[in-house]
Amino acid sequence: MKSTDWQRIELSAFGGPENLHLVTEHGLPEPGPGQVRVKVLTAGTGFTDTIVRQGQYVDVKEKPPFTPGYDWFGVVDALGSGVSGLQVGDAVADMPAIGGYTQYLCVAADHVVPCPAGIDPVQAVCMMLSYTTAWQMLTRECSLQPGDAILVHAAGGAVGTALLELARELQLTVYGTASASKHDLVRSFGATPIDYRNADFVAEIDRLTEGKGVQAVFDTIGGKSWARSYRCVAKGGRLVGFGALQVTTGEESVPSLLWGFAKLLGLWRLRPDGRSSSFYNILSRRRKLPEEFRADVATLMQWLGDGRLYPAVAEVRPLRDAADVHRLIDAGAVPGKIVLDCQA
Repeated sequence: MKSTDWQRIELSAFGGPENLHLVTEHGLPEPGPGQVRVKVLTAGTGFTDTIVRQGQYVDVKEKPPFTPGYDWFGVVDALGSGVSGLQVGDAVADMPAIGGYTQYLCVAADHVVPCPAGIDPVQAVCMMLSYTTAWQMLTRECSLQPGDAILVHAAGGAVGTALLELARELQLTVYGTASASKHDLVRSFGATPIDYRNADFVAEIDRLTEGKGVQAVFDTIGGKSWARSYRCVAKGGRLVGFGALQVTTGEESVPSLLWGFAKLLGLWRLRPDGRSSSFYNILSRRRKLPEEFRADVATLMQWLGDGRLYPAVAEVRPLRDAADVHRLIDAGAVPGKIVLDCQA
């Protein structure tokens, strides 16, 4: 390859991991007015990327071919005209929903989030989608106090482990559903694991809390699960839905999900039981409250730089392995998060 050649992953069509291909480009992209060119160091992976790949993510309107990749971390490589406040070599990150699986990209300078110098690129990219989602649900969607109990579904995944670690920082009591193979990971964050495959999590929460329930449930499973999770919420507590994993795995239909969504946002609110519910979407919230998003990312990056956070990174894989990584995510076989090293 020439020094100006670079690579990215292209999704050729919606569907399975086999539609992800490594593409070589010739000649670095040039930033336009108000843009910066970024040398992407790392890209995050997770269930959200697989939903995009399948064509089921509502916030992505683009049709293939395009470069997937929900979030990335890198350094400014070149400045377009009119850019101020950034310099070549500055650490930056973004969460564009697509475009992150690449070695270089051009992006509006006012859209990137400046990051502290010297932080680990592998850990830093975890702060974007996974940790900001977890932080905003814990602190923006809920009003939790030290000692409060919460239930985290898919606790061994990327957002799940972020919730566990941040909840520990907030001094919360945490229960997490996960497959048995991820129970040691859940325990490593000081949480109590629940084997969702061999136990009724509603009954387990009732037993573990002596019938009191939890102050918050964070449920990324889907409509059918939301109804059961609501039963775990204590009076004055909150159910936060933030995903629909069972739709992507084929365990639940879209109509069932929509009915669960309607109940989550509407019907349950009519019950005079002191409980509440909401659905969290990080992109929608960022569009409405961009400065809040920047402030939250800055807090997490600072905590990372201070050594307070240690994301559960299962593996670091080269960009060319994107399809294999998606196969592992589809199988639910990733404890924590796999990060792509885009320059490997």
